[in-house]
Amino acid sequence: MAKILSVGLTGGIASGKSAVSQRLAEHGAVIIDADKLAHQAVAPGAEGLAEIVEAFGDQVLTSEGALDRQALSRIVFNDDAARSRLNAIIHPRVRAASAEIRDKAPEGSVVVEDIPLLVETGQQERFDVVVVVQAPREERLRRLQETRGMSREEAERIFNAQATDAQRAAVADILLENSGTLEDLTAQIDELWQDLCHGR
Repeated sequence: MAKILSVGLTGGIASGKSAVSQRLAEHGAVIIDADKLAHQAVAPGAEGLAEIVEAFGDQVLTSEGALDRQALSRIVFNDDAARSRLNAIIHPRVRAASAEIRDKAPEGSVVVEDIPLLVETGQQERFDVVVVVQAPREERLRRLQETRGMSREEAERIFNAQATDAQRAAVADILLENSGTLEDLTAQIDELWQDLCHGR
């Protein structure tokens, strides 16, 4: 039987990574979404949330007792040590949950792990193939301001906390350029799928 093909998918915020992940799922890939797993790790009642409150105080909770992501973002995006502390709480939980999903994938599957901070956390060596989605910086800034209501300053702060385009490109086996239309990107994804299927 064909072995599982392990694919790492990454890209900067607002690069179009979600569109790539969604299209690959339509083709039949098993998708492991690190962001979703991270949300589950800090859901109300989860151990991860309790650890975050212990580390950063009640100021990172909403009045309902859920994680106040904006309050936490203001702390960690301005403080490398705080960000490292947060990552030490979340990342091991996400990796454990990812491993559980990966272990249940059928033989012959293409398993795509969608990891925003793949490069920053040095995980590229874990994968058979690393796919990087890139889009022009100004276009990404516009998307964040228009679709997520961020100020340019907030968006720039997130950019500066992430790996650069050059750092991501350096670990890429396949680079998807998302500077055109969704149709352009979809054509690249469909071609990528054919390549991945041949690589199994």
